Amino acid sequence: MGLNKYIDHTILKATASSSDVQKLCEEAIEHEFYSVCVNGCYVVDAKQFLQGTDVKVAAVVGFPLGAMTTAAKVFEAKEAVENGASEIDMVINVAKLKDGEFEYVENEIRQIKEAIGDNVLKVIIETCYLTDEEKVKACELSLVAKADFVKTSTGFGTGGATYEDVKLMKSVVGDNAKVKASGGVRDKETAEKYVELGAERLGTSSGIDIVK
Repeated sequence: MGLNKYIDHTILKATASSSDVQKLCEEAIEHEFYSVCVNGCYVVDAKQFLQGTDVKVAAVVGFPLGAMTTAAKVFEAKEAVENGASEIDMVINVAKLKDGEFEYVENEIRQIKEAIGDNVLKVIIETCYLTDEEKVKACELSLVAKADFVKTSTGFGTGGATYEDVKLMKSVVGDNAKVKASGGVRDKETAEKYVELGAERLGTSSGIDIVK
């Protein structure tokens, strides 16, 4: 499988406009990326721009801090799916995880997964703020809550994906969930290394550089 099919072609910055999203979608079609990943307000636009193609729409939820209420995240995820997203990249409540409120974190992931049904749920654990022990716990909670993917980072924290984190996350989830590396994946060599370590999806705004 070509690297292009691993890529969620991403634009999430605060200043991203509708024309930026259109350009993103055109690039995704041209390079046959797996999906585009956008903020919630652009799901409708992206779906329209991608009409008649195989490129999927992923939407972020609780992004980038993960600190809103569970009900707000569930609503956001549901609405994104209703608007045409088939994948949801949610941010866990990092502070609740660090406080040991594991039931809260698991319940939130589970509720979002139930709300979106057969659509894909990726759980962003924001590794830059976690100890290895907490990373393992976040992956375990995601598995119990029936998430489809665990994902390293938002790209808006203090750091992005690392080889060590992807290796660790893969060792926890095995074949029961997939791993998405995100944040700082900027060139082909790096992308290939993540895939080698077990990542089955790459979140990046440098997709074109990677495939060229």
